[in-house]
Amino acid sequence: MARRRDSSDGVYAISVAAELSGMGLSSLRLYERKGLLTPSRTDGGTRRYSEDDMDRLRRISELVEVGLNIEGIRLVLALEDENARLRVQLAKARAASGR
Repeated sequence: MARRRDSSDGVYAISVAAELSGMGLSSLRLYERKGLLTPSRTDGGTRRYSEDDMDRLRRISELVEVGLNIEGIRLVLALEDENARLRVQLAKARAASGR
């Protein structure tokens, strides 16, 4: 039986990700170099963008549109990631305590 795809599975080549996101190839490469996203790689080194990566690119685009620079975007994304992690942790703690 085939494994069901996860939203973190890399499926889109960089050209497709660029087209879907409305960003240039150089922007996607820059965001990767700056650590804003980390697409998976094939054994041959080809980037593969997942649905999660595409969501992150959409968020990056929103932040660029409101005028944030790369460092500002990095900070916002890090805070959002930490907030999401803490929400999961809190939900688990509440479930464990019977709340």
